[in-house]
Amino acid sequence: MTELGVFRPMEINEISKEIIDSAVKVHSALGPGLLESSYEACLCYELNKRGFKVESQKVLPVIYDEVKIDLGYRLDLVVEDEIIIELKSVEKIMDIHKAQILSYLKLSGKKLGLLINFNVVKLKDGITRFANGL
Repeated sequence: MTELGVFRPMEINEISKEIIDSAVKVHSALGPGLLESSYEACLCYELNKRGFKVESQKVLPVIYDEVKIDLGYRLDLVVEDEIIIELKSVEKIMDIHKAQILSYLKLSGKKLGLLINFNVVKLKDGITRFANGL
């Protein structure tokens, strides 16, 4: 709290740390090998439990020639209107997965994205952070 008794918003890096901590907790409980949707639901639950605003499967339109076009892009999770989380449960993160989150950051104007692959033995090996102008 500040001197005036007003809560200061969490910094984006603090939110990121809480997201990673939540993902580690989910991974520890479930382990690798499940469907992406299982991890998404549990991570969403864990983040909500910690008091975060979380949007799941948020529509991401493309703006082309000043026209908003819904092409079916969906962001797995958006936390506190700040951070995009792209979840995977794959054998190996490919360049296309990295390009996907970078494109999502560009299209959305968000500053930070986390690509989290739950199909790993140690979750720390499955987390990649992407910054858009940070």
